[in-house]
Amino acid sequence: MPELLKDKVVVITGAASGNGRAMALRFAEEGAKAIVVADVRETPREGGATTVELVEEQGARAVFVPTDVTDRAQVRAAVAAAGEFGGLDVFVNNAGITRFEEDPLATEDAVFDLMMNINVKGAWIGSQEAVRDWTARGVGGSLINLSSIGGIQGSRATPLYSASKGAIRLLTYSFADAYGAKGIRVNAIHPGLVDTEMIRTDLAAFSGGGSIPMERLARPREIADAAVFLASDLSTYANGSSLVVDGGFTTSM
Repeated sequence: MPELLKDKVVVITGAASGNGRAMALRFAEEGAKAIVVADVRETPREGGATTVELVEEQGARAVFVPTDVTDRAQVRAAVAAAGEFGGLDVFVNNAGITRFEEDPLATEDAVFDLMMNINVKGAWIGSQEAVRDWTARGVGGSLINLSSIGGIQGSRATPLYSASKGAIRLLTYSFADAYGAKGIRVNAIHPGLVDTEMIRTDLAAFSGGGSIPMERLARPREIADAAVFLASDLSTYANGSSLVVDGGFTTSM
């Protein structure tokens, strides 16, 4: 098998669980030299071995860096940890939260602040710190932002989540425009419903796949495969792109 990410050093926020965990494992499979697991907790939501342990079992190096993505110093520490392995090549803004809102008018301001701080401010800080590292070193890199199909179309059930993911989509386009000439590629992945513990716990009402043309949820590995493409030299001319991975959901509404 080809090693599409041979010797790459990667930071993934929210990589202890779910999609971020799947990305870390796929990147290691594809020859990444080191994975920085930047998360608020080391223990995976789904249980079992930690991401660091599983990555190291595949022969890559890994380190856990406690990271609240709304805290710039902690995000900067995660980027610095990549420097210990030779320097950042790929940064994935994956950390995020979601929630189902039966009555948007009943949603408190505190919920708005939490959603925007983690999803939008977190992606903003991560993007800034990754690009600052690359420009300071005079190198290019791949910045991957996890948006959502909610960032493409709104939903009465997830207005705040949709707003936050739409912001990430446009942030992606703006950074791609600003830094493409420096060899920095910035792209977004827009997953549909994915079979993660977060979906099962936080969006249980949407845990079925009946309205999806493929009639099932995505597997985390399928989102990770999209991330491998955007992180690798297979996508050297992809910049400011939105890669939708939703089983056909958005095109069948």
